[in-house]
Amino acid sequence: MVLAALLVSGLSRPKGQGIVMAMKTFTVTGMTCSHCVNSVGAEISNIAGVTDVRVDLTSGAVAVTSEWPVDDAAVAAAVDDAGYTLARP
Repeated sequence: MVLAALLVSGLSRPKGQGIVMAMKTFTVTGMTCSHCVNSVGAEISNIAGVTDVRVDLTSGAVAVTSEWPVDDAAVAAAVDDAGYTLARP
């Protein structure tokens, strides 16, 4: 009952449950295969607060869903750690 009240109010919720707080799309360059996709996804998933990562090989789009807004620099560092480059707008 208390958890339901918290979820409705948006004050707190367990990781990966309830209302999505933030979603942002990035573009990664240099990916050529499914291994690339998996590497980028795994690195970004390690960022605190990230609940889901969707990587599209064809377009290079990476959709990051998180409990709170993710720092662009953290995403760029994770992509760099995977061996790829985050495209700058």
